[in-house]
Amino acid sequence: MKLSGNTIFITGGTSGIGRAIAEQFHKLGNQVIISGRRKALLEEVTEANLGMRSVELDIQNPAQINAVAEQLVKEFPSLNVLFNNAGIMPFDDAAGGLDEDVALATINTNLLGPVRMTAALLPHLKQQKDAVIIHNSSVLAFLPLATNALYSATKAAIHSYAMSQRFALRNSGVRVLEVSPPWVDTDLIYKSGDSRAMPLDQFVSETMAILATDADEIYVDAIKPIRDNPGSGEHAFFNAFNESVVENPIPVGH
Repeated sequence: MKLSGNTIFITGGTSGIGRAIAEQFHKLGNQVIISGRRKALLEEVTEANLGMRSVELDIQNPAQINAVAEQLVKEFPSLNVLFNNAGIMPFDDAAGGLDEDVALATINTNLLGPVRMTAALLPHLKQQKDAVIIHNSSVLAFLPLATNALYSATKAAIHSYAMSQRFALRNSGVRVLEVSPPWVDTDLIYKSGDSRAMPLDQFVSETMAILATDADEIYVDAIKPIRDNPGSGEHAFFNAFNESVVENPIPVGH
């Protein structure tokens, strides 16, 4: 995709990967609009990046999604890029009970949120030049993390959905891209400086470079073996990966 001259809407743009990507696009001369649930954080980011705009949005709320889509089309008629970035990553126990509220929040945010947001903006995007939809999935779409079973499942689902959507839109002029981050040192779980996590600035640099190419799937070189994992040997790879996490747990708080 072209990296400048776009009007880009990024969900979940107040922290972590969303904010970092938004700021990079902003520096490259794009009109960037970010969304999030907390007005104070939106103001913090836009004040630090003059010219960036924001809109309050709870991505779990279908009515808000439709209202924001209408607002965006009206205020930013040149909008041509949607980056579905908003996501949450709660821990769960696939061998135990289910927290219904957390489960619904995870599915509504990580799967139905981007599906609904895309559907709401597609009629407009189909009329734009250089239109792009970007779905932010995860390396865990290809190698599930058992301690975050539902999160991993939603990311596998959005990977599958992106593939179908790319095919369905193949003659429309709208490109569908998928960014699959590794473990990046952000506050999605807990910003810890863990050596297993990729530094955010390095991830953003490599990701922006790949976005500038014709690639449909955007993933850093370090995760290529994991991206290639699904297949007849995936169970052994999966078990070894999760055993290593059991032995060296991911930090979950201060």
